[in-house]
Amino acid sequence: MEAAIISTGIFTPIDRSQWLEGSRAGAPVPPSYADLQFEQLRQNGTEEGAMARPGAGWTIVQRIDDTDARRANHQAQEDIAEGATGLAIVFEGAPNAFGYGLPARPEALAAALHHIPLSRVYLRVDVHPAARASVDWLIELMRRRKADPGRISLSFGIDPAAIFAGSGALRMSIEALHASMPQSLAHFFAMGIPAVLLEADGRVVHNAGGSEAQELGVMLASAVSHLRMFQEARQPLVYAAPHIGFAIAIDQNQFLSVAKLRALRRLWAKVQEICAIPPAQAKVHAETSYRMLSARDPETNILRTSLAAFAAAAGGADTISVLPHTLPHGLPERRARRLARNAQLVLAEETHLSFLGNPSATSEDLDILTASLCASAWEELRQIEAEGGLFASLAAGHVQKRVAEARAQRLERLRAETLRIVGDTLHVPDEAPAVAVLHTERRPVASEGAVFCERLPAIRLDEMLGQD
Repeated sequence: MEAAIISTGIFTPIDRSQWLEGSRAGAPVPPSYADLQFEQLRQNGTEEGAMARPGAGWTIVQRIDDTDARRANHQAQEDIAEGATGLAIVFEGAPNAFGYGLPARPEALAAALHHIPLSRVYLRVDVHPAARASVDWLIELMRRRKADPGRISLSFGIDPAAIFAGSGALRMSIEALHASMPQSLAHFFAMGIPAVLLEADGRVVHNAGGSEAQELGVMLASAVSHLRMFQEARQPLVYAAPHIGFAIAIDQNQFLSVAKLRALRRLWAKVQEICAIPPAQAKVHAETSYRMLSARDPETNILRTSLAAFAAAAGGADTISVLPHTLPHGLPERRARRLARNAQLVLAEETHLSFLGNPSATSEDLDILTASLCASAWEELRQIEAEGGLFASLAAGHVQKRVAEARAQRLERLRAETLRIVGDTLHVPDEAPAVAVLHTERRPVASEGAVFCERLPAIRLDEMLGQD
């Protein structure tokens, strides 16, 4: 990867007064703002190129994370019949399975997708230790079902760095991983499936307490590591880049969440530009935040996840998954799943949010916040690259240390009440609420492998504050 990818200072933000003063005086826009095309944005009232979501609407994704494959199949069929247009297969052992997940076996996958129309439903596989094997399972299932690969919308969700950070272990050495990945994926490129093969997943960092800029910086570092693997294997980056996607966590802070999504698209466009790759739209999967969920008053989670879903849609996410509000208490049952699904259906079909290609395009404050996030995320990327790349930084504990510092700062602000979470209540129930969940035991995240690092666990804020 060219050295310029980490050395160019391109996202330095300026405040509103500087911007307006420069505009009134007719002075040239500073380089960072010219790069972000703010003046063009103000004139046109819309965004061009990399920051706009193609088309209208998004894919409504429901998680398939039940430990019982047959029960998961019933859930999936009901979700599709009632309006969901995508399914996220969350296998056990995935950092984002939160202790549950479909058994990581091919027969469990086949049972969970029984009678599911593969050619009409978006499918994604959540990052997990057996990610490479699950690709084979899904391809074989497609072959047996005689599904046309060209008509299937897929994301295989392979992100070894997220597995490393979320589980604390890799099954092979970092060197072996870098050497084997391009060759092992080459035949999937040859199949011509329009799928996201590799993913840069920031949810692990977010749910461990990291800042928005840290989440974006780690995602960029992961995407850059994907590109570097192909470059070192002497394979053209132009073929790899369109098959790289992103998974991001969205919380109840709508304004900041929208800016985070816009910053991600802008940053990925800049990476492609520096690498001389023809620009391709960032394919973004958004999932509502786990760390913001409350166990002590779970009904407030419905408000929080609805706000997060709105922010994800307004920010231009391509696919959105809403975590059910009862998840802190156990595996969600039918009602909680229905509420999660219906939150998106109301936004898409009753508020007509899906018809707005970019409802946030004309906000100057949002432009400034987006630029600030871009600058901070780019600095995090530079820091990670200076530490030898994402895997080396994780192995040495550098990323984990910065995430822990950000988490401590956030908790301090929460305790001092200088930071509030929308939906928090001043009237805590005297007794623990009765919450209906499916009865199954939580499973620990697997931590077996050849290389180890300090794990980034998913921790809710109310757990850290002792309020669960």
